[in-house]
Amino acid sequence: MLSAAFLVQALLATAAFAIPSGKERMASRRSRRSDVTRQSKPVNLITNPQTTNVSHVEYSENWAGAVLVASTATYKAVTGTFTVPTPKSTGGSSEQCASAWVGIDGDTCDSAILQTGIDFCVTGSSVSYDGWYEFYVTDDFSGISFSAGDSVTVTATVISTTEGTLTIENNSKGTTVSTTVSSSSKLCEYNAEWIVEDFEECGSTCELVPFANFGTVEFTGAEATTSSGTVTPAAATLIDIEQNSVLTSVSVSGSSVTVSYV
Repeated sequence: MLSAAFLVQALLATAAFAIPSGKERMASRRSRRSDVTRQSKPVNLITNPQTTNVSHVEYSENWAGAVLVASTATYKAVTGTFTVPTPKSTGGSSEQCASAWVGIDGDTCDSAILQTGIDFCVTGSSVSYDGWYEFYVTDDFSGISFSAGDSVTVTATVISTTEGTLTIENNSKGTTVSTTVSSSSKLCEYNAEWIVEDFEECGSTCELVPFANFGTVEFTGAEATTSSGTVTPAAATLIDIEQNSVLTSVSVSGSSVTVSYV
């Protein structure tokens, strides 16, 4: 007969073997993404929100944050620094995610969007992070990793209406990745934004991923570059996510944009 101690050790060994590492979870997620496409989409505004809050101009099903809006080509770059959060599940066993990013266009100009940021996902108690960039084609950055509590700076820079540079700096780990991308979709340079998003995954259809409780993401040092200098998001339009109920609370103070899950 097997001893109780042996059985306990066997169970612990089996449990340890069954728990995937962060790298394994990311590999599994990227493998799953071979069958689906991760994409950010232009802001999907709600024309008749269930909640009216005079401190927020707009509600959306997928964006929460701050957007600077111009009527002519204005914004050449956008940057912000935030602390990588620890996402928490809101219930159930499925993967839940959110994404923090900065970008050019995608609001009043929906013909293109130049953006970069970090996805943070949770399944049960397992958390994973993924740095990415998009100019209407999304790809993952390699050569950089993230942990909860890391200070990260994300920057999108316009080279031309069809080309831009996207950069992520992990200030805590001392690593930087950058890429220059081009697209046949043309930027308007009307919008600069600091956003937490409920992004889409697309297979035969596109659906928003289950939205994780991301806690709070505060973009500090938030600036947008124009031909005449830099501006802060102080005059930005604020957007909250509403999905049956309002899920976020956004505020702006000087060069900081704070987005909280509520």
